[in-house]
Amino acid sequence: MPFKPADNPKCPKCGKSVYAAEERVAGGHKFHKQCFKCGMCGKMLDSTNCAEHESELYCKNCHGRKYGPKGYGFGGGAGCLSMDTGAQFQGESTNGHFEPKPMSKAPEGEGCPRCGGFVYMAEQMLARGRAYHKGCFKCGECKKGLDSVNCCEGPDRNIYCKVCYGKKFGPKGYGYGQGGGALQCDSTNIEGLLRQSVWFSWLWPLGNLVAWLNDEFAPKPSAVDTSAIKASPGQGCPRCGGVVFAAEQVLSKGREWHRKCYKCHDCSKTLDSIIACDGPDRDVYCKTCYGKKWGPHGYGFACGSGFLQTDCMSEEQLASQKPMVTIDTTVIKAPLGQGCPRCGGMVFAAEQQLAKGTMWHKKCFNCNECHRPLDSMIACDGPDREIHCRACYGKLFGPKGFGFGHTPTLVSTDAQSAPVQTDVKPANGPKAKDGKGCTRCGYAVYEAEKMLSKNRIWHKRCFSCFDCHKSLDSTNLNDGPNGEIYCRGCYGRNYGPRGVGFGMGAGALTMA
Repeated sequence: MPFKPADNPKCPKCGKSVYAAEERVAGGHKFHKQCFKCGMCGKMLDSTNCAEHESELYCKNCHGRKYGPKGYGFGGGAGCLSMDTGAQFQGESTNGHFEPKPMSKAPEGEGCPRCGGFVYMAEQMLARGRAYHKGCFKCGECKKGLDSVNCCEGPDRNIYCKVCYGKKFGPKGYGYGQGGGALQCDSTNIEGLLRQSVWFSWLWPLGNLVAWLNDEFAPKPSAVDTSAIKASPGQGCPRCGGVVFAAEQVLSKGREWHRKCYKCHDCSKTLDSIIACDGPDRDVYCKTCYGKKWGPHGYGFACGSGFLQTDCMSEEQLASQKPMVTIDTTVIKAPLGQGCPRCGGMVFAAEQQLAKGTMWHKKCFNCNECHRPLDSMIACDGPDREIHCRACYGKLFGPKGFGFGHTPTLVSTDAQSAPVQTDVKPANGPKAKDGKGCTRCGYAVYEAEKMLSKNRIWHKRCFSCFDCHKSLDSTNLNDGPNGEIYCRGCYGRNYGPRGVGFGMGAGALTMA
């Protein structure tokens, strides 16, 4: 099979093959290093000053003079006034002005919307994603040059200045003139009316003349029928179905309304963004009508508008919704283990009370002993899975004995002295699992009597020095290496430093 060399790209300037070691890329074409220069002034180029046009390279100055905008304020296209006659373009000149080449037409829909020619980056002006020549970027009515501040795109996909857009597509009628923001009577021949008024003034009394002039010059209000121009189904105003233009557009949840159609569905009150409410039927309402139609109903809510209305309710309905009527919450039974712990009924959000992950009815959230209503400040969860007030919790599960009485005080009802309990261990109560109860006695410890030391829990009555049984607190607590707790004196005697100057650890010198 004969050898076939690989095809290399050709340099657009000299037509020879370009190899990778010497290639320069611009505009999708590959050039030789020595060919990578301006086609007008011969200046060597790089990636910072290169401009490509129809496979020809130019520096930025030459590209601006040849293809940039020209005329008053632009000089020769390079941003300054020049006296260049255009001789370097090898074209014929008349009175020193360059005769431009015929413009190459772009494919349909890709060029300038006004002239159809190719639009290059140096002269591009954008309006809603479409590129115009700078010379074509003018108002479609008055031909005024536009920029990004005063450009308006009309529904006919043409561009206008603000004044012409207002006259052509803005609201019209009394107070708007012809859409330009003032009253214009261009359909009336003012000069002819004045001549007529002077000619006939000798025939008419002065009063009739004034009345006639007032009648002729009085502004005639005209209402524009916005529903006359029908839009595609689902794209126009939701109320009238007409096309909505930008000058009269009001938005509500992504839908476009005419300003005159943006009214309450029930009372026809004109709406704005403060009082408008979108109903579930995809219509708009004022706040009052929305409350009456979609707001909560019943005693205290009236018909949803915030005041008492009884015309829509019978006497039986009113009597059944009075707050004095006791509602039986046990009627609606909840699944086992999911309802109120006291009555077993379903607990709804409006009456929910929480206690250690369980939900209670508000009426059931009271002390199990004295039935006092509870809140989050005085409620105590007992080991019997019931709730108690603090006083009843202390009587049932709090520490007892000398110094504690039967909580909250020591009471002696007879002449005998109160019994003194010297045993530090409780006499009753359930034993806790290993490592879960009191470190000293092993019985279960509840929240009302819990004391902490180094992540271990103790009863309040067991929280005393192991040697002298002195009651401890956080200021004199010392944890010993044997797992017990000591006061400072006993801890020093047992585990403090010894020797000359330390005694037996109590801080004094002894000769023992």
